[in-house]
Amino acid sequence: LARFQGSGSFALEVMVSNFAYGKVLVIDSGYYAQRAKLIAEQAASSYRYISSVGRISWDKLDDLNGDFDWIIACYTETSIGLKLNMDQLRSAADKVGAKLMIDATASIGLEDQHSMADAISYSSCKGLFGLTGAGFVAFNDKPKNELPSFNLSITNHLEKKMTGPYHAICSLDLILERYEHFKSAVVSNKRYFMQKFEGS
Repeated sequence: LARFQGSGSFALEVMVSNFAYGKVLVIDSGYYAQRAKLIAEQAASSYRYISSVGRISWDKLDDLNGDFDWIIACYTETSIGLKLNMDQLRSAADKVGAKLMIDATASIGLEDQHSMADAISYSSCKGLFGLTGAGFVAFNDKPKNELPSFNLSITNHLEKKMTGPYHAICSLDLILERYEHFKSAVVSNKRYFMQKFEGS
């Protein structure tokens, strides 16, 4: 787990830049998935570890074929109120021989099954209910990419070569005591919203 000062967007850029290589496929579910695609395209241009960046719509996953090295998806796409199926994402990655990378900024703490991904990025706010300002990248295997950037290099963050997001991490301490209460409030309000606007 790498922790650093920065937003969920910065965490996503750190993850994509350090881990993604070869043929990358982005599952397009809306604005936040498209942000991941843009970051992957910029990493391909800047660092050359990524050879191609493709896209497939989230509702066309059954048509997926070919070979890929990484699949990138946004577990919960808040721009359109969509939650993808993690079992389906894992199966899609396995089908094409890819590792699975998840933008978990809006899903961490609220949804399950993040452990099915090979790498995830998220922040201290939103589903963790802490102060804004801490970014995190969790992963199974260390990255192969070596970046010529001090701030984007995950190795530098793992080796704590810069000041970490201690204030934001400390804010989580008090939250943890009442975490289920905060989570329940979010779940209840989502359920109420869905009932109120059903059929709209």
